[in-house]
Amino acid sequence: MKKHIDTLSSFLVGLIFGIGLILAGMTNPAKVIGFLDITGTWDPSLAFVMGGAILVAIVAFRFAKKRTVNFLGGAMRMPTSDMIDKRLVIGSLLFGAGWGMAGFCPGPALTSIGTGNPKAVIFVIAMIAGMAIFELADRFWHQPRQAATQ
Repeated sequence: MKKHIDTLSSFLVGLIFGIGLILAGMTNPAKVIGFLDITGTWDPSLAFVMGGAILVAIVAFRFAKKRTVNFLGGAMRMPTSDMIDKRLVIGSLLFGAGWGMAGFCPGPALTSIGTGNPKAVIFVIAMIAGMAIFELADRFWHQPRQAATQ
């Protein structure tokens, strides 16, 4: 029964999030690119969306840090690292470049698939391919090196 409640609550939270993305215009690549184009015809409206999200997150995280279990009784797993390393910076730069070129980031792209946007389908396929390539490359680079013995 608990698994069904977890699944239902996850679905409802995702649905509300997706509706919010649509209403805020985050699923419209032209609006996103207009926001990112600070030297052209800049559209600052998404700054208010982001500002509102940051305010909600600040309050939510403040309460969440004081809890040991979530509202459904599961363990709270909060990030513990605050280290800014090369991988984080490079990943952030790649994320920003992709967002600027495509006008999508993962959440709005997945939401846009639900609205039937074919560009979102291409973006999500490319995103999944990029994640797979990263996983393969990361395994290759971080696998224990065996000395050649002969």
